[in-house]
Amino acid sequence: MSVTYEVVAGVAWLTIDRPEARNALSRDVRDGLWEGTRRFVADPDAVVLVLTGAGDKAFCAGGDLKEMAETALEIPPPDFLPQFGRNVEVRKPTIAAVNGVAYAGGFLLAQQCDLVVAAEHARFAVTEVKVGRGSPWAAPLSWLVPPRIALEILLTGDPLDAARAQAFGLVNHVVPAADLRARTQELAERIAANAPLSVRAAKETAYLGRPDVWDRAEEIWAPVYRSADAQEGPAAFRDKRTPVWKGI
Repeated sequence: MSVTYEVVAGVAWLTIDRPEARNALSRDVRDGLWEGTRRFVADPDAVVLVLTGAGDKAFCAGGDLKEMAETALEIPPPDFLPQFGRNVEVRKPTIAAVNGVAYAGGFLLAQQCDLVVAAEHARFAVTEVKVGRGSPWAAPLSWLVPPRIALEILLTGDPLDAARAQAFGLVNHVVPAADLRARTQELAERIAANAPLSVRAAKETAYLGRPDVWDRAEEIWAPVYRSADAQEGPAAFRDKRTPVWKGI
């Protein structure tokens, strides 16, 4: 299985289990994330969701670029993978336990969770500009971090280490890698012990100020997804060569 689901003391652990590919978002992984998300939403025994990756190198390195090159993916369909609060309603609290790199689609998965606990060696990056792809899902980023930091993340594609991500408010807690699961479980259990209706209302209240800008972002990024460069980036990754950008 590419994604596993287990409940421990009311906490559902949804784990991407593809460490040999840095937990990249293959079709099997995306299907597993959808299945696990729907299971959590319907599971009366699961009060908090923790999303993480197997191994100690990657939370999720993003989309499977080899698969993208093979399928000539342009604009990902609306149900490409679950995006909490956008294409699937998840009213219960969610936590990302980031155990390594969270790049591109992995950044998306961490960003969409309510809280983030990161191992000290974790790294965060929106790398789409380096491979000619799109990141309309990053539209709420300026709500999470200062706008100039959001611009640096989006324009450079360079990673932030866990400490810097915490300083900017993208991460709640940074912990030693060996303590990541235990510390995340502890945080989740503290939330799970609270009154469920109050917790859900608190979550909804916190998101009242988030701009709903995804539709406009999709319009902005559509020409990028349909460009020749969007195919060149994954192809160059597959062929292990430097991409040749044409700006078309």
